[in-house]
Amino acid sequence: MPELHRPKPQPPSVWNLANAVTVVRFLLVPLFGWLLLRAGGADDASRIAAFVTFVLAMATDRADGELARRRGLITDFGKIADPIADKALTGMAFVGLSILGELPWWVTGLVLLREWGITAMRFVVIRYGVMPAGRGGKVKTALQAVALGLYVLPLAAAFEPLQMAAMALAVAVTLITGADYVLQAIRLRGKNRT
Repeated sequence: MPELHRPKPQPPSVWNLANAVTVVRFLLVPLFGWLLLRAGGADDASRIAAFVTFVLAMATDRADGELARRRGLITDFGKIADPIADKALTGMAFVGLSILGELPWWVTGLVLLREWGITAMRFVVIRYGVMPAGRGGKVKTALQAVALGLYVLPLAAAFEPLQMAAMALAVAVTLITGADYVLQAIRLRGKNRT
């Protein structure tokens, strides 16, 4: 009996709804930055609008991933653009808050060094295999979002201990997960060399 040959399914087009949501997140980054830095960060209405923009942009992170998985719209563009959009948004928040003098530059420097260093490392080790984002990376992103959101909102001074505790936890998890990714990369490289 002859075998029936089914045509190979075509990969999804890069022009899809999940990728459009990712692009929207990129477009929200400069709006968020402008609102955060407007009037030297002293305009409460702008800070609240910046917070709403930040929350909306972070919500698109979850939406684009779910859309891509549920509708079979996973593309190479989405795999690369999605984490870069996340880092652009949180990076703008860290840098903006440091420009305003509300967050020490060493905190921003440590986080950005980890974020962009891990991204670069992923590109270097991709020939040995893909290092997917793990649960720790998702927890790290959520903690950063909460901590940054608390700093972006124009809260009373009484909330400063809560802001600092949330940021300390976010930075600690950021560094711990960064070290974990480095160990994964070393194992992945070693496994593929043998």
